[in-house]
Amino acid sequence: MTFDALRTALQGGIYRVINPFVRLLIRLGFTPNAVTLTGFGLNVGVAVLFIVGGEEGNRGDLRYVGWGGALILFAGLFDMLDGQVARLGNMQSTYGALFDSVLDRYSELFTFLGICYYLVAHHYLLGSLGAFIALIGSMMVSYTRARAEGLGVECKGGLMQRPERVVLLGVSALACGVSSAWLGGDYKLFVPGIPFHVFETMSILTFPIAVLAVLANITAVARLRQAKRVLALREAAPAASLPSAQAAAVLLIGLLGSSLSLEAAPQQPMLTFPVPSGVAHQLFYLQRDPNTNTIIYQLNVNSAGQLDEDEPISIFWIRYEEQGQHKDLNFIQRRFAYGLSARKIAPGKYELKFAAYGKVPFVLMKSSFDNAFHVYATVANKQIQLERVYLRIEGGTFWVPNVRYIELKGRDAASQKPVVERIPV
Repeated sequence: MTFDALRTALQGGIYRVINPFVRLLIRLGFTPNAVTLTGFGLNVGVAVLFIVGGEEGNRGDLRYVGWGGALILFAGLFDMLDGQVARLGNMQSTYGALFDSVLDRYSELFTFLGICYYLVAHHYLLGSLGAFIALIGSMMVSYTRARAEGLGVECKGGLMQRPERVVLLGVSALACGVSSAWLGGDYKLFVPGIPFHVFETMSILTFPIAVLAVLANITAVARLRQAKRVLALREAAPAASLPSAQAAAVLLIGLLGSSLSLEAAPQQPMLTFPVPSGVAHQLFYLQRDPNTNTIIYQLNVNSAGQLDEDEPISIFWIRYEEQGQHKDLNFIQRRFAYGLSARKIAPGKYELKFAAYGKVPFVLMKSSFDNAFHVYATVANKQIQLERVYLRIEGGTFWVPNVRYIELKGRDAASQKPVVERIPV
């Protein structure tokens, strides 16, 4: 089982335990924002408790640390309660999600404020440095995700997300306070030959904080690298290609959606698109705004005219905007937009699925009219021998174009009469 799967399973188990309490809160009239605010107040209490311990306690009195750990865990429970109150009470809102995220950051800052103050006050200088570095990592984990999602990149995961940080801090602080009752608050372990102690009671808190500092910053860097890979793949797609895999998905969903209304007699596109010629074994081609560059789908045969059964279709660009050069599809175009997967379902018959949309297949098979291979698509119970696909775009942005309609051109498979169908989007 992967770490994420284990984390999800544990989270599901906790939800089953706390759901009765969640329903009680809903009946009492608690809103998700009220629960979030309560959790924030408890985390401020954590900071106050540690600060008081730093001022009034002494170096060997770790009771404040133990009670602080218990309060961290109790306050952390409200981090889970607010989301469940929103879901089970049907009170989810965009502002509620923002409010929760902002107060979570404030809560964590106050918690680390209290811990750092306590450690400095009692001269645990290395421990306080570790706590500050842990604070930096914790904030950057959250900031990296927020910034990446602001750029349209989902950036989750990692070994030290907020629930793990809360549990590690709370359990270690609680264990430190409880252990001091047996070990003593000022217990130190020395190893012969080493001039300083290698362990003390406070280490039960400071060692886990050091681990948190390392793993939180590793998590932040890992999220940054993940976002970099996604953004690099986006930027690798040339401006002449289809705006994004998302747009290609819109195209193919439009092609295959039987619930959309269909019209005949399409209007002439604004651009004058060339008709590809001289392409041996051409099956169909795809064109779209804002330029005349064309994607060719070609039957993949060897020099003897035999079909490659493992890869029956080859795909390439004719870059009319670049002196008609032939170019292969890049990685994103092949894997997420225009690429086709083929599965043999009968002798001389293949099921084709576009990378961007694989729920409804196209079919490659021989026609009874000319005994040659063609690609067929079924639209509104009509089987079309496909020749051209056109995507009409008017405005929008590079990544989110305004797709007006999809146009299919070909022949009726039954009568061989020319047919054009437009699908409004």
